[in-house]
Amino acid sequence: MTPGVNGHPLHDILEPVWQDVLRRNPAEAEFHQAVREVLESLGPVVAKHPHYVEAAIIERLCEPERQVVFRVPWHDDRGRVRINRGFRVQFNSALGPYKGGIRFHPSVNLGIIKFLGFEQIFKNALTGMPIGGGKGGADFDPKGCSDNEIMRFCQSFMTELHRHLGEYTDVPAGDTGVGEREIGYLFGQYKRMTNRYESSVLTGKGLGIGGARVRREATGYGTAIFVQEMLKERGMSLDGRRVVVSGSGNVALYAIQKVAAFGGITVACSDSDGVVIDEKGIDFDLLREIKEIERGRVADYAARRPGARHIPGGAIWDVPCEVAIPCATQNELTHHDATTLVANGCLAVAEGANMPTTPEAVRAFAEAGVLFAPGKAANAGGVATSALEMQQNASRDSWTFEHSEEKLTEIMRDIHRRCAETAETYGAPGNYVAGANIAGFIQVADAMLALGLV
Repeated sequence: MTPGVNGHPLHDILEPVWQDVLRRNPAEAEFHQAVREVLESLGPVVAKHPHYVEAAIIERLCEPERQVVFRVPWHDDRGRVRINRGFRVQFNSALGPYKGGIRFHPSVNLGIIKFLGFEQIFKNALTGMPIGGGKGGADFDPKGCSDNEIMRFCQSFMTELHRHLGEYTDVPAGDTGVGEREIGYLFGQYKRMTNRYESSVLTGKGLGIGGARVRREATGYGTAIFVQEMLKERGMSLDGRRVVVSGSGNVALYAIQKVAAFGGITVACSDSDGVVIDEKGIDFDLLREIKEIERGRVADYAARRPGARHIPGGAIWDVPCEVAIPCATQNELTHHDATTLVANGCLAVAEGANMPTTPEAVRAFAEAGVLFAPGKAANAGGVATSALEMQQNASRDSWTFEHSEEKLTEIMRDIHRRCAETAETYGAPGNYVAGANIAGFIQVADAMLALGLV
């Protein structure tokens, strides 16, 4: 056995798989990290169930079924031709049509999309919904662009992508840089290109064009629900706890709201310019107005909220808390940050973003006995509610907010239960990383076996 990136060894059977992933996917560090984390959890599974090895299930899981890379030409408001690169990685469809968001951000490249798509396989499996794993995006930066520029980009992006989509084939949603506005533009162009009002081909839509209630709130709500369930396992709750949330976008915003509903007090959040600290608790309504309506910054919140202070360039994880919810971007929470959180008395960490915690930080939390929920479990509420949106679109139905939130809560509690029970079964009680990886893997692997060698 060889030591892993976060200190865990790989089972001897899995070492050749790992080496093959490195050889076939050079210079894709995030993808390597995501694969390694899963492989490190699967030792007890392959030892107990050798038929997964004999059928090369793990090798097949690590290879996308399809990777689409394409040029996206568009005109800016000055009439200049701009060129971006678009991606869609259709990773695994054993459980259903590919499902996963579209991300618009300058950092997007094939390795990032593959890491996100790989994570999505297991996340989607944990929801119990019939959806496979995929992800897409472009290295386009919507920041500073006009509505017309964003519309033209979305139309050009969808002009190419539409041929690879369908309600029974691939169903994208939003992600970083892609909200209801962008989804609306993408859906409009899809409808134009196909001459079909196929509303369940995209999720995260506005209510007026087939969107689902609670979809906007779902990822943040679900993360807070998962934290509450983790704390319950130790006879605790969020009530009265100091919480710190990184980011201030959609996921962070609604995590803050749900934390407050459970009695928690979010004392800090952030954006790329710095950190805002509000010891009285972040005012959700004010932050939502600034972020969703005015498209402002956390500095604007501090300027308008008595007693709040903004720290330009500040480190969010230096703020003492009992619960930490990273909701910004991958690998934002480092080993240094983890040791700071542990020293300040942090009890639980839940990933609202996708893989925001480095392997070394995850190890530090495990060694300190801090509860840790990986993103594939904790932030699965978003994709679960997207699948509920697909159900409503297929049946031409629309559910109330209360009914939708109740369904989300049931799904998140079930994900927590499955992760906890699976970890216990495979000799890792309390290890939600192992529980999530193994539970998701077994569900997908069994479906792949049933479908034969495809």
